[in-house]
Amino acid sequence: QEQLVVSGGGLVQPGGSLRLSCAASGFPYDYRQIGWFRQAPGKDREAVACISTTDGSIYYNDTAKGRFTIYRDIPKNTVYLQMNSLKPEDTAVYYCALDAGSWGSQPLCHGMDHWGQGTQVTVSS
Repeated sequence: QEQLVVSGGGLVQPGGSLRLSCAASGFPYDYRQIGWFRQAPGKDREAVACISTTDGSIYYNDTAKGRFTIYRDIPKNTVYLQMNSLKPEDTAVYYCALDAGSWGSQPLCHGMDHWGQGTQVTVSS
């Protein structure tokens, strides 16, 4: 069974850090890219960071640059999002997603066709 299992959300004070994990299992083929998205209350879902599994290229949205790091543990088939210097505006439900190629070749953070469950990240004092 193909699945993405997300963990690591929680409550953190401004300036703090959290690490999200997303373990992919059951995929009988290589997927093209994997990444993180988030949706804050009343806002559209947005891409946070994605990484290509073919060439290792990485995309960060402007709010994540310099504060967040996406990286993979290939043997564990797990992708992480290390989030530092968290701000209240980072509060959102964070989702992991991957692109298994259903839509053909896509830019980073586009064409995601498998989604994990969300995890709540709350940044508050």
